[in-house]
Amino acid sequence: MARDRRNEQTRNILSVLVQDIDGVITRVTALFTRRGYNLVSLVSAKTETEGINRLTIVVDASEYHIEQITKQLHKLVQVLKVARLDDDTTIARSLMLVKVRADNSNRAQVVDAANIFRARVIDVAPESVVIEATGAPAKLRAFLDVMETFGVLELVKSGQVALHRGPKTFSTSA
Repeated sequence: MARDRRNEQTRNILSVLVQDIDGVITRVTALFTRRGYNLVSLVSAKTETEGINRLTIVVDASEYHIEQITKQLHKLVQVLKVARLDDDTTIARSLMLVKVRADNSNRAQVVDAANIFRARVIDVAPESVVIEATGAPAKLRAFLDVMETFGVLELVKSGQVALHRGPKTFSTSA
């Protein structure tokens, strides 16, 4: 018996171009809140075009609900364009800052472990180091697993930002 995949929850990335005006993020997040959708992450940033911001929204939802969310986003006056980004044609990255327990006895090991993941030590204190790592969610999870062996003191992670691979662009003129 075939399963109906339209109701299965999956992780989705939406790229939304909006006017850079006060309250636009509130309007977008209210749309999700009113419908009971949980945002995994939301990143807002300026684009190459003055007056336009790009929201990168990560949400766990079914195919049906993503279609509904997209339709509702298009109804907001401040929203100029919405696209669902496909895993196969998208580059997505997050930033993580991790404060790790490190003293003279293990600092070299911590730094070596960070180097394996192409992470950078950005602060050194007598009892800790702060490391910056960027990458896909799986890479950051693996990095964090290694850092936990040394003792994670503090952690902060950004939401994902994403772009299409290759020459395809996402802008108001494209």
